[in-house]
Amino acid sequence: MDGAGGKVKKASAGRKPGGGPKKKSVTRSVKAGLQFPVGRIGRYLKKGRYAQRVGSGAPVYLAAVLEYLAAEVLELAGNAARDNKKNRIIPRHVLLAIRNDEELGRLLAGVTIAHGGVLPNINPVLLPKKAAEKAEKAAKSPKKSPAKSPKK
Repeated sequence: MDGAGGKVKKASAGRKPGGGPKKKSVTRSVKAGLQFPVGRIGRYLKKGRYAQRVGSGAPVYLAAVLEYLAAEVLELAGNAARDNKKNRIIPRHVLLAIRNDEELGRLLAGVTIAHGGVLPNINPVLLPKKAAEKAEKAAKSPKKSPAKSPKK
């Protein structure tokens, strides 16, 4: 205590009383090497009441899984966009990416993607028979150039 009834100064835990710069906080996302927010996912797990208690590793693991799935979908959607000669991913590209991948297609089988459309698919029964026969013959026989008539 200081002389006549002064206040006692307590040193904060882990730092010298004189102070120095405060250490910059390191997020759990940075510690785990992830882009997805570990703290926010942990908060949602607690707030959602999925269990009475949530372990410290659960949000890290879930963030890593979600980041992997997002990266996988974006990679495939980017490839679909490039195939369609576009620089920007649109919902159609996301749908094509998901439906053409076996595992993602099974995971998101019941999901509807707005403005995604459907996979291009024509049942062979619905194709005209003459066109189908011509296509088969053209595939089997070597192509011959038709005889040209001389110009007059």
